[in-house]
Amino acid sequence: MPRTMENPISEFKTLRGLERIGAACRNTWDGLRWAWRSEAAFRQEVVLIVIATVVALLLPVSGFQKLALVGVLVVVLVVELINSAIEAVVDRISLERHPLSKAAKDLGSAAVALTLLLAAATWAVVLYNRFV
Repeated sequence: MPRTMENPISEFKTLRGLERIGAACRNTWDGLRWAWRSEAAFRQEVVLIVIATVVALLLPVSGFQKLALVGVLVVVLVVELINSAIEAVVDRISLERHPLSKAAKDLGSAAVALTLLLAAATWAVVLYNRFV
């Protein structure tokens, strides 16, 4: 069905089956590549998370605790990607300074910060319970 004013659905929503899955995989890969090339915070977090994942897998803790340690790190990356998407949309709309643009970017940054605090707390609790 063509996109019209009455049917404002994106042309990308018309894909079905394996074609849709393939497009989703390409879009995912493109997003990760864009984040790696364009976002220093994403690169820093990936390096930290790779190291921390190796440490988590080597720790003498339960499988569930390892999952929690690695999972919370993945959540940090997810929120960082969402924050980067918000920043890209704001910049796409206008590079002009505006209080709502600042608020959108600051809220995204706050979400990343809270996620990092959650990750730190998760690691602290697991390590405390295991070694103290």
